Amino acid sequence: MASFKNKLGILVPRSLSARLILLTLGTLLVVQAATLATVAHFRQKFTEQVTVEVTATTIRTLRQSLAKVPAAERAEFVRQASRNEWRLWSRTLPANAQLERRIRRDNDAGHQRPGATPPKPPPDNDLRRELRYFVDALNARLDDGTRVGLSRGPVPRLYISLAPNENPESNAQEWLVIPLDQLAPPVSTPAILAWLGGMGLLLLVAAAFSWHITRPLTRLSRAADQLAAGKPQRVEPAGPTETRRLGERFNAMLDTLAESDAVRRTLLAGLPHDLKGPLARMRLRAEMLDSTDAQEGFRKDIHDMQRIIDQFIGFVRGTDLSTYTFATLDLRHWLEEQISAWESAGSDVHMIALPDTEVMINADRTALARLIDNLVTNALNHATPPVEVSLSVTQHHAVITITDHGKGIDPERRAEALRPFSRLDDARTLTGSVGLGLALSDAIVKAHQGTMKLGEAASGGLAITISLPLLSGGQTKA
Repeated sequence: MASFKNKLGILVPRSLSARLILLTLGTLLVVQAATLATVAHFRQKFTEQVTVEVTATTIRTLRQSLAKVPAAERAEFVRQASRNEWRLWSRTLPANAQLERRIRRDNDAGHQRPGATPPKPPPDNDLRRELRYFVDALNARLDDGTRVGLSRGPVPRLYISLAPNENPESNAQEWLVIPLDQLAPPVSTPAILAWLGGMGLLLLVAAAFSWHITRPLTRLSRAADQLAAGKPQRVEPAGPTETRRLGERFNAMLDTLAESDAVRRTLLAGLPHDLKGPLARMRLRAEMLDSTDAQEGFRKDIHDMQRIIDQFIGFVRGTDLSTYTFATLDLRHWLEEQISAWESAGSDVHMIALPDTEVMINADRTALARLIDNLVTNALNHATPPVEVSLSVTQHHAVITITDHGKGIDPERRAEALRPFSRLDDARTLTGSVGLGLALSDAIVKAHQGTMKLGEAASGGLAITISLPLLSGGQTKA
């Protein structure tokens, strides 16, 4: 999953679905933490205000009840009243039990009660960790000599003093012993597992919801990239109402663009066709003129007009993918033949580098020949020869480089040079150029799933780099 670091140095995923999942998970965790904190706060308030008060009243009532029972029958009374679960301790407080107030006092003083071994702290899941706050509040609430203590040994027990004593800190009194080992802790392992399961379920729901929202957006993003690459592709409207409408609007935009492109193609193809007739008549009348200078002027103008028409026709054909016929091509052998044809015609065009292996690509020979001829002609007409051509191979692409020795193109104007009808200097209007050469070349390269970049050659001129994908296993030994 691709990611980046924000200004705070936090790793943030680039994927929208991942961001939504993390946002949902973070929100759930914050809400759960706030809920647990709120519940803990109100539980503590409830313990202090209600439970402590009720328990204190119950203890007073129990003490008054036991005061009416003879001393010899108190133990049996407690056993029968509690159904054999509680018992009465009529001796001093055991060594493994201490009053909460004394525990803190001893800990602060750094010593234990004489004769008592330092008790081990209860485990994390022991109920006594939670009851310490309750016992502390209960001892603070009782004001009649009653004291409550917790055992500190391996068996959890609660001790409640019953007989009145002038010295509440003394252990020589009757104690009601209540076992705590059968009470469940406030947060048990099943509860934690249930909470984690619920969180996992909510996360799965959040992930499904995020995927439901982001899937149409991802498809729309890919379709936009395809449109930018000159290969428009419709999307299937899906997801929530907003994303569905966005998909419908995108498809409507594609329909509008296709209609505009059809009109443009019709205009570009029809205009040259309509001009052929007048040009033929002009050429005939020029031949009938008596003045040689007038004939020469007519011929030059007709030649420039014919070249403009040829550029329009070539651009229409080069941008119409339906006219392409792709087949396997050995680019090394084919390109060498093309440049040899220019050299044999006397042009200052040279092949300076070729790989030692076959370079197999999937290409339309006619369109590719139009591409090379167009770039070479453009370099001869608008730059300074010699024009140098080289072919190299990377792991997945064949790279054609065409350089000249002219002035080149400024970096800030290179993107403009690839747009149709873009003429970077006024002198090109005198040569019959309408600014379609580089735009046509770029369209042909894109039709071959390649890229074309304008750069600066070592000689200072323009360097055109064309990258075309190789066939699988397309580079073999010659």
